[in-house]
Amino acid sequence: MVPRGHRHRRSRSRWRLLGLGAGGGAAAVAAVVLALGIGQAAGSRACASVVSGAAAGGAASQTATHYVLAGLPNCSYSPPADGLYVALPAPEYAGAADCGGYLEVSGPDGSVRVKVIDQCPECAAGHIDLSETAFARLAPLSAGLVSVSYALLADPALPGPVSVEVKQGSSRYWLALLADNTGNPLAAVQVETPSGWLPLARASYNYWIAPSGAGAGPFTVRLTDIRGHQVTVSGITLSPGAVQPTGTWMYGADAGPVPSTSAAGASPAASPAAFASPAVASSRAGPAVPGARASPASPASPAGPESSLDAPPGLAVMPSPAASVRSSC
Repeated sequence: MVPRGHRHRRSRSRWRLLGLGAGGGAAAVAAVVLALGIGQAAGSRACASVVSGAAAGGAASQTATHYVLAGLPNCSYSPPADGLYVALPAPEYAGAADCGGYLEVSGPDGSVRVKVIDQCPECAAGHIDLSETAFARLAPLSAGLVSVSYALLADPALPGPVSVEVKQGSSRYWLALLADNTGNPLAAVQVETPSGWLPLARASYNYWIAPSGAGAGPFTVRLTDIRGHQVTVSGITLSPGAVQPTGTWMYGADAGPVPSTSAAGASPAASPAAFASPAVASSRAGPAVPGARASPASPASPAGPESSLDAPPGLAVMPSPAASVRSSC
């Protein structure tokens, strides 16, 4: 089995700023926090409500650091154009349960809305890793580690209509789909077949998988998020690697198809101006895709490094607790 290509690369300078060595433990981190004397700031944006306790993992205290993305994030999304994103600790990442959702994070100097696109395997519960652009909204980068409060937002403002990407390696015998611009994390993805709606299983890298495929397409896909919003998009072609705009909004006043004169996937009014900032460049080190699994029924389907799929999630509001398979700091 070939190891997965996802790597969470943390900024080396952070620990030098904090004065911690590789062997520093939780007590050392706590001492730094006390020395900084940083209080928590409250607040949430009017465009969305906060889901109490969501994404917090029940942690008694919450902290944030910053990092530079140097590989494909675990959720398989490209970083958002505004550069505001976050990596969750493994217990809160929960097998990609919160991918595509948004957190409201409050810190010493303000608050920021960030998209969940990554996992921080070495972070303990309650410790999130922010992009440098996002962290700078809360405190100077030199602070390194700060106390924060954060929670998953319900129905955040959408950046645009839903898009669907068919994963590289997909065929009529093995299909993987990645939906973006859903606002809330997804709870279910289904593809229509002659025999009814086929449920897909979410992998830990956030693609939704039909292990035996769903035919040659084009596909009609039904998306359901954790808040109960549901949309059906059609005409998704078997075009591996292509991001396909749908013109359909997941929810809100703009829900429904975009008029034909509009550019699909672009709506300046959909994103609050307060969130606009220069994009952060990100190199993609390692494999661009985690790989595809061959269907046992079809020798012609692609082989790849993924050896297993996660069980399909339920329709309950996320996140559900999940055990970490990696060590945490």
